[in-house]
Amino acid sequence: MRNKRNSTIALVLGTIACLVGGWLLLRGATSLTTFPLNTLSPQGRKADIIYDLVVPVFAIAGLVFILVEVGVVWMAYRFRRNEEDREGEGEPVQVHGNTGLEIGWTIVPALLLAVIAVFNANAILQMDDVREDAIDVTVIGQQWWWEYRYDTDSDGAVDIITASQLVMPAGRDVKLAIQSRDVIHSFWIPALNGKKDAVPGRTHDLVLEAAEPGIYEGQCTEFCGLSHGVMRMQVKVLDQADYDEWVDIMTTPPEQPTDDAAVAGQELFVQQCSTCHQVNGLEPGAQAPYEYAEMPNPNYGEDVGSTLLSQNAPNLTHLMMRDTFAGSLLDLYEDSDVNAIDSGVGLGSVVPEGEPNYNNLKRWLRNPESIKPMDPANNQGMPNLGLSEAQIDELVAYLVTLK
Repeated sequence: MRNKRNSTIALVLGTIACLVGGWLLLRGATSLTTFPLNTLSPQGRKADIIYDLVVPVFAIAGLVFILVEVGVVWMAYRFRRNEEDREGEGEPVQVHGNTGLEIGWTIVPALLLAVIAVFNANAILQMDDVREDAIDVTVIGQQWWWEYRYDTDSDGAVDIITASQLVMPAGRDVKLAIQSRDVIHSFWIPALNGKKDAVPGRTHDLVLEAAEPGIYEGQCTEFCGLSHGVMRMQVKVLDQADYDEWVDIMTTPPEQPTDDAAVAGQELFVQQCSTCHQVNGLEPGAQAPYEYAEMPNPNYGEDVGSTLLSQNAPNLTHLMMRDTFAGSLLDLYEDSDVNAIDSGVGLGSVVPEGEPNYNNLKRWLRNPESIKPMDPANNQGMPNLGLSEAQIDELVAYLVTLK
């Protein structure tokens, strides 16, 4: 009686396992348009290569899983004990093994893996292909945000530095040189390519290409400290004409503020913020009136100065050209395009549209550690500067002019 009960339990559990597996597959398929961090919704050439490899491999693995589960359920049912069975009676002949079966279930998986290996190697080789008109961008992971340095004309000099949001043209390769300034991070935009680690002292290449304009979400996938879980990134893809306009804006000095509050905020920025952050041309300790430096800086890479380089914080020269800040954790605009995401793709514009999100900017300046876990005492994140509400208002009035 007990043996029969055990075989029935095994049969039920096997059936449940098959049903749960099928439900998970259906659930994954229905969530493709719900969550942007999804490798099964490719939006570019490199992501398509990964997808075209993953689908048949998963199909083969799924078939093997079904065959094994069906075999387990069948054997549990076929060789179950009946109530009248007695111990030692009616049992199959016990043999050491079946040579034919053992050879078969060794050779078949080996051949299957060999075939998959051919397609896998071919996919890896395709991932390294880069088109001749590729844009070179150095990506630097830091605790806990990403910096992007553009060499737009491939002359070896950095022309643009921005943070949080990588901007690129649709239908064109962007060759990333991924590095780290502190610990190991991992760069991942699932709709456009796989993961690539950012390792101190090393440079790892990764090629991104997006078929259509939009906003593509990403996330650091290597544990890197307190705010690893909110170390996000975005890729904003524009058509070529809009991208060219973006480059022109980013290589032009921002306009000088004229509003009294913004002018006061600029003065405060030089005094309080320029030690870590940089707005091109605003040197720590400089005296008003200020003059923004011409851009780009052809000497970058030979004589690195504060003209383009931030120390341990993002370059803010064209802050309001981004949709997000604080490691892409907070929106810079009310009702930003970044929120209009459909199947992982939003509708980006050259200059983000909408009203600046003054509330997010003030919250961040008021107490950044309350929004994002950090350890500024050890140069990990932004400290609370103890600013008054009047100083926060002035700083925000200045920052929103940085387009």
